[in-house]
Amino acid sequence: MVKSQDKLTAKPGTMCYMSGNIQMDNNYLPENDGGVWQWIFGKSITSTVFFNPGPDDGYVGISAPFPGRILPIDLANFGGELLCQADSFLCSVNDVSVTSSTVDQRPRNIEIGAEMILKQKLRGQGMAFLVGGGSVMQKILAPREVITVDCACIVAMTTTINFQLQNPTPHRRAVLVFGGVNQLKASLTGPGVVFIQSLPFNRLSQRIASRSVGAPSLRDNPRFFIQIVMFFFLAYVMIVSSIILTDV
Repeated sequence: MVKSQDKLTAKPGTMCYMSGNIQMDNNYLPENDGGVWQWIFGKSITSTVFFNPGPDDGYVGISAPFPGRILPIDLANFGGELLCQADSFLCSVNDVSVTSSTVDQRPRNIEIGAEMILKQKLRGQGMAFLVGGGSVMQKILAPREVITVDCACIVAMTTTINFQLQNPTPHRRAVLVFGGVNQLKASLTGPGVVFIQSLPFNRLSQRIASRSVGAPSLRDNPRFFIQIVMFFFLAYVMIVSSIILTDV
């Protein structure tokens, strides 16, 4: 519901229907940090704004881009700040600003924090609507309570949570080369609230692609190229070793 003189800000392409007294416009918002770089890499730098100029209440139907659950979140209940995944934000009502991560991601920064994984921050005292794939659980962490979670499964979390990325061991890296599942895990330490999804969009798209009729390309499956290179390298070593042993 959009009351008189209220506005709703949403991602482009999420509007499904709206009442006749609602005005819709695409605007570039100043809080879209790094907008030029987002445009260069194919992302939208505009937001759709719905405004109700009349005296009567109106409504706007917002749809999720993939099957999931839409979460209405009052930022006032979470200290006015929330970190979320870049694809989880749908829309917001009134006093909510959405900023992209401004963390310097050059190689000299070794420590990876929450703002490099959860690339958007919501600020304000209004309502925000997020989307999570599959089932979504709200986990309340007590002080010093620790939970380990797949980074892709984090929809959003409060800024009071201590985020620490778990680096894979050398044995784990070797397993990934030979077809293991690449899961980036993080340790979250309370106090705070985290929203966890059971089916992230990238995992859903990978499962759909793996069951498609066409063979996967090297671009879609770069590990296949690494496995081919490793196979030819081991074959070369075995051939050279056999020649040297034969000569001796």
